[in-house]
This record gives sequence, C-alpha cells and structure tokens, in this order.
Amino acid sequence: MPTPPDSTSDPVPGPTPGPAQAPGLAPALAPALPSDPAPDPIAAHAPPPADAPTCAPLEISHEKPRERLLRDGPTALSDAELLSVVLCTGLPGRPVLALAQQIIDHYGGLRGLLAATPDTLCATPGLGTAKTCQVLSVLELAHRAIHEELAHGRVLDQPDRVKQYCLSLLGHRKVEHCLALYLDSGLRLIATGEVARGTLNKAAVYPREIVRDALRHHAAALILTHNHPSGRAEPSEADLRLTRHVRRALALVEIHLLDHLIVAGAAVTSLAEHGKLG
Repeated sequence: MPTPPDSTSDPVPGPTPGPAQAPGLAPALAPALPSDPAPDPIAAHAPPPADAPTCAPLEISHEKPRERLLRDGPTALSDAELLSVVLCTGLPGRPVLALAQQIIDHYGGLRGLLAATPDTLCATPGLGTAKTCQVLSVLELAHRAIHEELAHGRVLDQPDRVKQYCLSLLGHRKVEHCLALYLDSGLRLIATGEVARGTLNKAAVYPREIVRDALRHHAAALILTHNHPSGRAEPSEADLRLTRHVRRALALVEIHLLDHLIVAGAAVTSLAEHGKLG
C-alpha cells in the first residue's frame, strides 16, 4: 500500500506549465506531437516524379449543335437542336437553342409547328419573316427529295417510301385533306395534287374530279391518300365506299387505282395491303 507523503517534508516542485495535454493521459504518457517542418521552397517548385499518378483535367464542352451534327449526324440531335440549326440565330438575351425549344413548346411539338400557316409562323415571337422562310424551305426540300426519289423509280418497289411521303404531307394536318399521287406507265410519280379539303372529320371527294385531273396529268395509275385528324388509322365505311367509287370511275378510262392510304398521326394504313380496295 503506497505511503502517503510526509506533510512535514519539503514540498516537491510542480511541473512547469506547458501545452495542454491529451485528455485522460498522464503527462509522462502523452504522445509527443511532431511539429510541421518548414516548407522547402525548392521542393515546392520541383516537378512531380515520373511515376506519380496524374489526374486528367476537367473538360467542359461548349460544343454547338452544328458541330455535333457534323460529327455524329442529325439523328444525334434533339428536335430543339435541329430547329436551332435552321434558325441560326437567337434574340437578344435569348440563345437560339432556348428560342427553338420555346417555339416547339408554343406549337405543342413539331407536328403543330409544321401544320402552322405562313402567316401564323410569321406572327410567332422570335420567328418573323426570315426565319419563317427558312423553316418552310427546309420542309419543302424534304417533300421534294422524296418526290424526286419516287419519280425516278417504281412506286410499287418502294411502298415504305410512299407511306413516308404521304406521312410528311398529311401527318401534321389538323383538318381532313385528300390527295392523289399520279403515276405514269412505269409507276413513277408524275405529280401530287389535292382533290379535297374538309373539316375535322370529313372532306367531300368527287370521283369525277379525280378522273379529270388524272387525265390532265396523263396518268396510267393513281394512289389515293387522306388523313384522319382524329388519330384513328382504321378505314371508315365511308372511306371504303369512296374507294370503290373512285376505282370504278378510273377503270372506265383505263387508269388503275393502286392503293388508298390513310394517315393518322404517325401511322399509315394501306387498304391494298388489307385487301380492301373493293
């Protein structure tokens, strides 16, 4: 058992005050904290060792849609990016990409934009006359490119291209339109003409006018197409009845009705493929 110190003996001097000790440790057991060495001014500027790991610098891409289009192709761009390429410039305080997205949102999508009349487009904030002409020109070039392809080859050999052509003409229409594709004896496209325009769900089509226009174009065959703004691609009874009447009227002047295509949104239904030409 430890003996208590003699109160009569000389007092033992206490420790000299120093830095605070680590809590819970006796002074003799407290770890010595090494002091930070002074920085070496030469080592601070020395190059890193050759085998030292390196980190790649952070790259921030400011690539424009035009640059991405040339590198990756147009399918890599969004709708707004493609439209921004057509528009070329934005407005003060509004970059062209933001303007393109605003215009698409304003019309509820590309179909609404393509269905707008020139006057409506010109009145759209951010478009004006020049940009409206650019948009309409691109759309017309797309139509003519498909028309040119069909004019240099047999239509029956390119049924998917025919559907795509009709879709580009009618897929965005908000009222019913009926068109005729006039073909020569080699089944190449001569011309495309509108034979009727109606309301939201009806268009008055007269077979005699279709026959007259087919003779005027010296057509040997014809494809009829119309749209359903309702979005339903199934033929109605009125569609089937019209198809039979037109086919019989054309047969009287030895012109063949090859097909009747119904366009509804992004869908195209072929009456010939379903055996419903009458």
